[in-house]
Amino acid sequence: MATQPRDSSIRESDHEGFLAHKGMRWLKVALVLCLVVIVAYLLVDVQPRHNGGTWFGYTLGTVGAGLIIWLALLGIRKRNMTRGKWSLKAWTSAHVYLGLALIVVATLHTGFQFGWNVHTLAYGLMMLVIASGIWGISVYAALPAKLADNRRGMTKGQMLASLDALDRQLENAAQPLGRAEADLVIAALEQDAFKVGLVTRLSGRNPRCRTRRALEQMVASEETAKVLSLLRKREAQLDQIRRHLRLRAMLEVWLYIHVPVTIALLGALTAHIVSVFYYW
Repeated sequence: MATQPRDSSIRESDHEGFLAHKGMRWLKVALVLCLVVIVAYLLVDVQPRHNGGTWFGYTLGTVGAGLIIWLALLGIRKRNMTRGKWSLKAWTSAHVYLGLALIVVATLHTGFQFGWNVHTLAYGLMMLVIASGIWGISVYAALPAKLADNRRGMTKGQMLASLDALDRQLENAAQPLGRAEADLVIAALEQDAFKVGLVTRLSGRNPRCRTRRALEQMVASEETAKVLSLLRKREAQLDQIRRHLRLRAMLEVWLYIHVPVTIALLGALTAHIVSVFYYW
């Protein structure tokens, strides 16, 4: 009896990026939203001029506030992985494109009137959140391929296993060496490649690398030839691990800006709304 083939739509969806999800459905929705808002802004006559305090400004403000709150829910949504219309991929696609549309909605809500107040603070924080989101999108679009290239078909566990194997060989090879050379090897083996600061992770280089120092200070001779060869292999393996850590850090570090500023934005938005209704 023939087996039922898997639904082609599900198969295609598995390989489809969130930006191109469902034929860029949410890009089209966002463009329509922007077009409607812009046309309405040009056609609606408010006196004395467009600003956040007019009925049209309140309408756009309500839409913008709703979008901000909905967009902030993505972090909660990530905890519930599902398929279908509101899968995480669909939600992320909507998050990106409606987040960009928010630039138009919020800017027209202000009527291009800014000042040193909580209203402009909320707008500025919103723009910073969107800018950090754009950076995050560019990072996620480019870095996964670089991560795969750097691994060269190896998993993170295999890279670490290769380093452990080299360390065991180095430990044995260093036994016949003199005290000074042996101490250089021991110092290199004792250094934890993962205990580094954020700046070092992002740079992909460790100026205090003891393996590099051992290579520089150990005198080449017949006795040290094998050790030097193993140290060079260890250095190459460490470089691969550092590149992996660097790329992973770049995938994660933008969230240290995006998430806290989003929280600050929600606070400023609340102050903005409260102050508007207080003085209404």
